Parts: sequence; structure tokens; C-alpha cells
Amino acid sequence: MGNKIVVALGGNALGNTVKEQLELASVAAKSIVDLMETGHDIIVTHGNGPQVGMISKAMNYAYEKNIIGTELPMAESSALSVGYIGFHLQNAIQNELRKRGMNKGVASVVTQVLVDKEDGGFRNPTKPIGAFVAKEEAQMLEKETGYKFVEDSGRGYRRVIASPKPVDIIELESIRNLSDHSVVIACGGGGIPVIEENGKLIGAEAVIDKDLTSALLARLIDADVFIILTAVEHVAINFNQPNMKKLEVITQKELKTYVGEGHFAAGSMLPKVLAAMDFTGSGKNKKAIITSLENSSRALRENAGTIIIS
Repeated sequence: MGNKIVVALGGNALGNTVKEQLELASVAAKSIVDLMETGHDIIVTHGNGPQVGMISKAMNYAYEKNIIGTELPMAESSALSVGYIGFHLQNAIQNELRKRGMNKGVASVVTQVLVDKEDGGFRNPTKPIGAFVAKEEAQMLEKETGYKFVEDSGRGYRRVIASPKPVDIIELESIRNLSDHSVVIACGGGGIPVIEENGKLIGAEAVIDKDLTSALLARLIDADVFIILTAVEHVAINFNQPNMKKLEVITQKELKTYVGEGHFAAGSMLPKVLAAMDFTGSGKNKKAIITSLENSSRALRENAGTIIIS
């Protein structure tokens, strides 16, 4: 009997155009089906940072030019991005399964994730979304829209919005039931954030960190392994310095020490490391892996990448 595995795929790993995303989804599908061939049950999550930002920017531009009659809230922008990313991944995985003669269903679940309306993230927006822009354009957009922009990793300026912590996954039982028979694509973009008011769920102007939601999902379904796919094969300390050291097998306690020493960037590797620690701290014999998409099929077979253990 195989493991139950949650695989978190970064939105930046899916390119910046529909054509690029289709091509990269096919690459991701090969790695996912490789894992399935060894008997594992797979749930796929994915980011949507670049995609939701482009959708929001395009729709708001259309509103400003009177092409459409209303601005599009972030929850709806997120839902649009989750729909088309989910379609591309679902299609690519189905095609890969057909090619290999494997009889397995694939289903995408547009997932609502509950957040606390009092979360401090709403008062201090920090989550970058959308395309990079020059400083002058960022300043102009701030004046025109009231959005907040910050410099991001030396690559330009990006809009930031609230990033509250995920509290619960509304469609959890549906995801759990589907995963017994199908590859499930869920919690896209960290899930569509909703708050509870007067017994109703209402979309929130926020983006949830997809790694934290993925870790929450992995905990709630009692997954055996949590794999975070990113741009590098290993997590490293002293990154890009002469004394850089790749981390291979490391305990949660050891990794916590490196977090305390400030080795991981807040907008880059830190959320992934914290999510991995969150999952491995949820029980005995839990394993998290952080590695590249290209390396993912070797992650379980050969302990490739950075392996975090309880």
C-alpha cells in the first residue's frame, strides 16, 4: 500500500502565459504520475500568485476603461485563476494517465479556506501578487488605485495584499472522499479566503499562502508525505554565499534553529520551511520534502532534495 502524498506546486513554476502554463503543466503531470505509478495516492495543490495578479490587473483595467461595469474582488479573481490553472493541471494529468494506460480519475475542487476576520494580516498586507513593475509605475498605480506596492527581491515592485493564516478547509470532506478514487487538485492558490459573518461564508480581499494551506490540508487528511516543489533542488543556509550549505536530511528541531538564525527569506523560502515544519510536527513518522519540479520523481525513491523529518 502506498503513501498518501500532498504535492504543492508553486504558481511561479507554471510560467507567465497560457502557452507556457500548458507546457509546464505537462512537465508537472509527468512527475505526479511517476509518483502514482509506485502506488501512492496524490493530492495536488498549487500557487496562483502571478496568475491572480494578472487577472486582477486586467479586470480592473477593463473596469477603468468602462469595458465592464464592476471591479472584480480578489476572491473572485482568485476563483478565476484557480479554475484555469486547475483545468490545465487536470487536463495534463489526464493525458499523461491515458498515455500510460492508467485508469484513474482526476478532479479539481475549487476550495474555500476559512480565515479569521481579525487576523493581523488584514491590517498589514505583505503577500506579493501579480507581475513585477518599475518603481515609477508602482507609484502611479498606488495613487490611482490605492493598492500598496513593495520592492520584491531586487526584481521590481509588486502589489501586496493581506495574507491571513488558514484556519479550516470548507470542502475537506469532499477532497477526502474524492482522493480515495481520483487524483485531486485542491486548495489552489492557498484556497479562496472566506470569513464567517452571521453564519454565512463571505469572500475576503486576501490571498492565503499556498504552502501554509497545503500543510494544513496534509495535516487534516493525515498525509504521510508533504512535498513542496520550488525552483531549487535543496534548501540551503548561507544562500548564494561562499559558505553556502545544502540541507539534505534534517530534523524539524535542527531546521527551527536555522529559521531562528534568519537563513530563509520571508518572501521566498521561509514560508515553505515553516509549512514543512508545521506538517512534520503534526505526528510521528511524518516526512516533508522540499525540492525542484524536475527532481520530484526522485524525491521518494532516492531521498533527493531536502528531507525534513519529525
